[in-house]
Amino acid sequence: MRAQTTDFAQALRKAGLRVTQQRVVLLSKLMEAVDHPTAEDLFARICAVDDSISLATVYRTLSALEEAGLIRKLSFESEPARFEITPTAEHDHLVDVDTGEVIEIASEEINRLRSELVTRLGYEIVSHHALIRARKI
Repeated sequence: MRAQTTDFAQALRKAGLRVTQQRVVLLSKLMEAVDHPTAEDLFARICAVDDSISLATVYRTLSALEEAGLIRKLSFESEPARFEITPTAEHDHLVDVDTGEVIEIASEEINRLRSELVTRLGYEIVSHHALIRARKI
């Protein structure tokens, strides 16, 4: 699901951003994430390797990376925003209402059906995000 590059400097340059230690560290931590961390989660993970980065810097860096299209901000109603590396393939998310866990749901069949339905209505998909809130049974 995640972009396959680990050359963060190249990705930053390609996106038109300056290469900074903060951006490289944040992208690295986000690439390593198996969850969808919040800004505060990322701050804690970054502080473990570089305690010179402030929470404000994390927020500014996330904003710049999102604007450049390198990461995606996920907003789930009243919960804190979460982040992921911009995926190479579209996918939806399931949020466990009891634990808050965010699970990626990737399905070529769902993507195909979504495209067919939108095309039938005379549109093309520019972006989408489907969120399923569920409880484990």
